[in-house]
This record gives sequence, structure tokens and C-alpha cells, in this order.
Amino acid sequence: MLYGLAVFPSSEIQEFADRYRKRYDTHYSIIKPHLTLREKELISEEQLEKGISYLTEAARKLEPFILHFNRFSTFYPANNVIYMALADPEPMQKAYEVLCSGVLQEQAKPYAFTPHLTIAQELGDDELHDVLSSVRKQPVDFRCTVNHVVLLRQTENGIWQSVQEFPLGGSGE
Repeated sequence: MLYGLAVFPSSEIQEFADRYRKRYDTHYSIIKPHLTLREKELISEEQLEKGISYLTEAARKLEPFILHFNRFSTFYPANNVIYMALADPEPMQKAYEVLCSGVLQEQAKPYAFTPHLTIAQELGDDELHDVLSSVRKQPVDFRCTVNHVVLLRQTENGIWQSVQEFPLGGSGE
């Protein structure tokens, strides 16, 4: 099965992002607004057991942290994606380094980890520029606390479902 690891922001941030996603994000109906920590990957049951054990311990090493979304940005010209960007990506970068190492080390990624919340993807060049010029006029100032990460599984119909939450710093135990 395909699995991934993500952080879900507060419902207020998700509602804001969904105003754009329902029109411009082809993945709107299969997953809630999120920040990907680990891209989807085909994982066996044995790998899953090892991964869950690793995530349980690794998440305890991280303290809850704050995300502050402060603007819209894009990966253009590398990719026609518009996203909500973080004022300080360092807490997510640290989470990535801790959680995506050891048995969950990603091999041969074609790009650097850039924490973000996608609001538009798979746009043509003209549409990307039109949407980007419009959203950049909108003020963005949202904060939320991240106190857990979520292991997700993609179902046969393409929808992503939560498998397990991993509290940070041992919170929630």
C-alpha cells in the first residue's frame, strides 16, 4: 500500500486553504489541506511495522512547534504549484530531519524538502500566473501549534486516510 507522513494545520487554516483548493487543487477531494513530511511510497507490512516503531520513538524527540503562514508562493518554473508558505520553515525542517531518517530515510529525492501547504497544482502557465497575481494580494497571517504528525494510507479509491497519529514530545499520552 502507499503510505505518507503529514502535518495537518488547524481547522481555521484548512478552511482558508480550501477556499482556493476546491477550485485549483486537483487533490482537493482526496486529502485535507496538509504539509507533507514524507512523500507517498509503497511500503510492505514489515516496513510499516518498523516505520511505526521508529515514528513512535522519533516523534518523542520533537517538541510541539508553531507554524506561521505568512504569504503565498510558487515552485514555478520547476512545478506549476501555488502554496501557502511559512515565515520560518525551520521547525518543519527539523521535524523532517528527525522523522525521515533511520529506517525512514528517503532515497534519491529529486528536490529539497520545502515545507508548504498546496492550494493549487497542475495549472497551465497562464492560469498559474493569473491565480498567483490574485492570491498574492490577499493577506496571510495564520498560526497554529503542531503537536502530532499523521501516518496516512492511500485507499484503493485514491483517498488518503489516517492510520496513526504520533504525538510530539510524548504529548497526549
